[in-house]
Amino acid sequence: MTLFFRSKAPHPSPLPEGEGTDRGDLKHNTNQHPLPLGEGWGEGKGRTRICILFAALFAFSPLAHAFDLQQLSEQLAKPQVIHGDFIQEKHLRALPKPLTSTGTFVLAKNHGLLWQLKTPLQQDYRINAQGIARRDGTRWQMLPGKSAGAEQNRLFLAVLQGDSSGLQRDFDLQLQGTPDHWTLTLTPRSLLLKQVFNQINIEGGELVQRIELQEAQGDSTQLLMQNSVSNQPLNEAEQHDFAQ
Repeated sequence: MTLFFRSKAPHPSPLPEGEGTDRGDLKHNTNQHPLPLGEGWGEGKGRTRICILFAALFAFSPLAHAFDLQQLSEQLAKPQVIHGDFIQEKHLRALPKPLTSTGTFVLAKNHGLLWQLKTPLQQDYRINAQGIARRDGTRWQMLPGKSAGAEQNRLFLAVLQGDSSGLQRDFDLQLQGTPDHWTLTLTPRSLLLKQVFNQINIEGGELVQRIELQEAQGDSTQLLMQNSVSNQPLNEAEQHDFAQ
């Protein structure tokens, strides 16, 4: 919030010193030279009112109670388990329409992320501290950890878990907004990441709602997290998937 303060230079008095005590003179002079708020007659009281007004504005401004990265991390890290749906749109320069996929996800604290594609094909992924695994029948197969896709999935997990300290190692972070409606912008620091991403934008409230990845080559990915709930524990199948 930007406050515009009046210049400290004295305003020329509309009344000569010692004159204008007559009501008619005062009315005549003030009509010719309107008195700015806080100056002229009642100067002390006017300035006091302005100071009180500015103090009240500052007390209720975002600058006084700024929503910071630490608070965002704590907010996103609160839920033990989050279930939800997702819609992912991949915008490629060579295609007129985005490639769209849908599915469900399960984010479990201290376990990781289950990413379950439903359309256009069915495929399950598990992302945790050990890396990325793909379901192959009844077992999970680990995938190479150096690909661009692996890097994106690692970032998704860090964002969804509120791991701002981990993100700060690789990105400059800029947070705007309030706990109910915030935007976090990630700008890559390292040359390697700059070759993959131009910028990453994350939006949310109590939970993450939207992630946009702007890639260095001109493509982009938008991920919408919908119908997210944080009051359902892991079921038996989900516990088994995380345990394998």
